Amino acid sequence: MQKTPLAHTLRATAAILLVAALAACSSTPDKPKPADLPANVALLGVRQAWVAKLGEVGFPLEVNVNGGTVALATGNGTVLALDARTGRELWRTAVGASLSAGVGSDGKVTAVVTRDNEVIALESGKVLWRQRLGAQAYTAPLVAGGRVFVLAADRSVSAFDGQTGRKLWNQQRSGEALVLGQSSVLLAVGDTLVSGVSGRLVGMNPTNGSTRWEAPIAAPRGTNDVERLVDLVGRVSRVGDVVCARAFLSAVGCVDAARGRLLWTKPAQASEGVHGNEQMVFGTESDGKVIAWRRENGEQAWVSERLRYRSLSAPLAVGRSVAVGDGTGLVHFLSREDGSPLTRMATDGSAIVTAPVLAGDTVVVVTQNGGIYGFQPE
Repeated sequence: MQKTPLAHTLRATAAILLVAALAACSSTPDKPKPADLPANVALLGVRQAWVAKLGEVGFPLEVNVNGGTVALATGNGTVLALDARTGRELWRTAVGASLSAGVGSDGKVTAVVTRDNEVIALESGKVLWRQRLGAQAYTAPLVAGGRVFVLAADRSVSAFDGQTGRKLWNQQRSGEALVLGQSSVLLAVGDTLVSGVSGRLVGMNPTNGSTRWEAPIAAPRGTNDVERLVDLVGRVSRVGDVVCARAFLSAVGCVDAARGRLLWTKPAQASEGVHGNEQMVFGTESDGKVIAWRRENGEQAWVSERLRYRSLSAPLAVGRSVAVGDGTGLVHFLSREDGSPLTRMATDGSAIVTAPVLAGDTVVVVTQNGGIYGFQPE
């Protein structure tokens, strides 16, 4: 996900202080220098299938995958869809405003949020509707069940009709005074809308926004608002009804979203989300360690320190590997069994700014310079 400046001020109903990803501090001059990488072992066959040009990202982009289609956007308001197999552009449009969140899509309706607090829905590249929000949003809208759901930075959740934009409901929730200027958690699990509020996963009724359950992954601690910041960050790892997520710089945990029951939580220090498979949950720490936790109980299965201080993205579990991008534009494929290197692929030399995504058999990454790369593992 794209990192944002250190602090912002959110002017909403209750004027909240907004703090962006403090992980940006990791770019300070005294940061330890990463070790030189050894020669590429090339134990996994991966080919660059295509490359396309996006333009400067400039906001916390979430790349949306629906079937074989990938939806992306730039900070200046260009939204586009690509064929993940070939990189062919399906459509591209400018919404006329800078973006703060996106992209959400169900394959038919695509939604983004502007810095002017407006949610915009498109269909086949044409604007369907626009609706004003009461506060800024940094989490991509969720488009599901014919509706568009938006999690705003004042911790409100709103639902809109996907075709008309009519507001269906809005629920305001309380939380700590500070929130992160990066994407949080918003997804559907069965008939439950699951969102991140402070350090909790909250299960909601999607028809009216009422709360069904709350499960804490991390609790606020400390004596001031900064120390108490525990917002959840995207991406998440979902297998069946179990959702695993990261609380900013404090913990990783898993929740049974069918029952709203916390299964486990473990201390972890990072600002990027997690991913996984049926057996493991994978995450990258702020110092560049890559960690695998056992999904059933949270016990650590392995840790790799080969990529220390390389400014890693959130991981992607793909086949027998775990893919992570780094601050120099490399995409590393590690063994899901022990974290050992399998191969690595180069892009344009600028940082990987979004978590890798899998569309069909293609791993898609986006760079700081606006390159979109499609890699196909064997």
